[in-house]
Amino acid sequence: MEAKTPSQSFTTVTDMVLPSETNPLNNLFGGELLARMDRAASIAARRHSRRIVVTASVNHVAFNRMVPLGSVVTIEAKVSRAFTSSMEVHMNVWIEDRESGEKTQANEAIYTFVAVDETGRPVQVPAILPETEDERSKYDAALRRKQLSLVLAGKMKAKDATELKALFE
Repeated sequence: MEAKTPSQSFTTVTDMVLPSETNPLNNLFGGELLARMDRAASIAARRHSRRIVVTASVNHVAFNRMVPLGSVVTIEAKVSRAFTSSMEVHMNVWIEDRESGEKTQANEAIYTFVAVDETGRPVQVPAILPETEDERSKYDAALRRKQLSLVLAGKMKAKDATELKALFE
């Protein structure tokens, strides 16, 4: 199976915030943004694996800025690391000021997807070959997050989490 670069999974989803998607303060519901990010990330994961993908976890979400009614929202997603059957997808969310057109980063998130066959069983995915310094940084951090998650879930002993030990030595 031939490795792929993060840019091969790059996905951009752009949409506008409508009144039915906002809270009483006229800002996008957090759950609506989570759903939009899930769709963008699933497209990136599917582009990387060329398989059916399912959301395994939402590893990190930072709601740094409110997204007002009428805003144009752009989500950029790409696979940052692939493991045996799982893929970590990193996303940035941008909002465009309706008057000036200036784009500001509003949020970021990291989701994990698993590639499956038609019966729902996990299948192997291609490895990732990071090309830029930012991609290498995200690639390295993905293993630390995976090991931390496995330790917290009781699926890995802390002494075996080599990437986490390296942080404290």
